[in-house]
Amino acid sequence: MNEPRPLSPNELYQRLLESLRTLENALVAFSGGVDSAFLVLAVREAGIPYLAVTAQSPTMPERDLEDVRKLVQTLDLNHRLIASGEMEDPNFSRNAHDRCYHCKSDLFGRLTELARQEGYAHVLDGSTLDDGNDYRPGMRAKERFGVSSPLMEAGLSKNNIRLLSRAKGLATWDKPASPCLSSRIAYGEPIELESLRKVAQAENGLRALGFATLRVRKQGDTARIELTEPDIVRLLDGKLRQQVSELVRGCGFHFVALDLEGFQSGKLNRVIPVAVHSSESASPAGAASAMP
Repeated sequence: MNEPRPLSPNELYQRLLESLRTLENALVAFSGGVDSAFLVLAVREAGIPYLAVTAQSPTMPERDLEDVRKLVQTLDLNHRLIASGEMEDPNFSRNAHDRCYHCKSDLFGRLTELARQEGYAHVLDGSTLDDGNDYRPGMRAKERFGVSSPLMEAGLSKNNIRLLSRAKGLATWDKPASPCLSSRIAYGEPIELESLRKVAQAENGLRALGFATLRVRKQGDTARIELTEPDIVRLLDGKLRQQVSELVRGCGFHFVALDLEGFQSGKLNRVIPVAVHSSESASPAGAASAMP
């Protein structure tokens, strides 16, 4: 018996549009990244009333907020900026393994309340098919508040979305992943404004030196730098290494270390027990649902 052929990215996109057109209207969580930008574009093409909402937070890199502003202007989005409140939640700031659950609970709680107040029947986020492959406690918060993930439900992967975004002329098509600054702080260390400032300042300084893909992980008084393989080789130059060390120490770190394994998104999740990781990653994607 012949198995059905996989759907092409364009066919998956048409499936997405058909699904979106069944919705009365939608409020869209908009971070300005690859996935949420693509989702907003699809919602617009589907022709339903929408509001794109960005939660401004101390954990959001300033360059990401600038990207949001540019996209709002370029795409002429119906958009609103609101304040987040996760830093006020001790369950978030204590930085346990479920940190993301409390952050997403704050976000989705604010979005669903805003949707209720303004008459939006659905709240959507940009989770994709790939988001079930890593430790994602935020998925539990999405289910708790009845938030739908149309990209995931349509079967769209990150690669599909990049290809389609490029074809549609979205500037975000090749934008690197940009998780929040709290993901740079080792589990168990409290998330504080000063820690976020140090990480952001160090990463901005390294980018100014020409390092494009990187992470600065804060572990106590040490900044552990993750770079791509070519940049690791580049950093072995004595003069540049000294320059980087002085720059990072000037941000408030006492020690500077280079991660010999190189850049890898989500590396701090290695310390999470396997059983916890598996239970969070197995969270199923729900069907599009109305507000509770």
